[in-house]
Amino acid sequence: MKEKDQHIPAEHDAAPEEVNAAAKASVKAAGKHRWKPRMGYRWIMKNVTFFLFLAALAVIYIYNGHYADKIVRDINRTNKELKELQYEYKTLKSEVMFRSKQSELAKAVEPFGLKELTRPPVVLIDSTITASN
Repeated sequence: MKEKDQHIPAEHDAAPEEVNAAAKASVKAAGKHRWKPRMGYRWIMKNVTFFLFLAALAVIYIYNGHYADKIVRDINRTNKELKELQYEYKTLKSEVMFRSKQSELAKAVEPFGLKELTRPPVVLIDSTITASN
């Protein structure tokens, strides 16, 4: 390969010792500004209210989960009861419809001595009303 075709970054122009020294200096500078947690007694006491707040949030979160589960169980139980009542309603309605048929009514009143009419009913007309018109 020709020397023109090769691209070498500017860092590689310096000697290896200089590159290592520059890298160490940049790591050292970055270390000064890096955040280091201090878990001392004073830091804990300073942030105890925040820890209590987090604990309260955790309790509320757990309570909310249990409450939601309870509501779902109640909804499912109520839906089950509703379906049972709908089945009972439909059963009773069909029974009433069956018993209100003319043939079933005739069978039901037969022990009382009532019989089904075989002739059409007689229409009574009030003669005083028709005479005055």
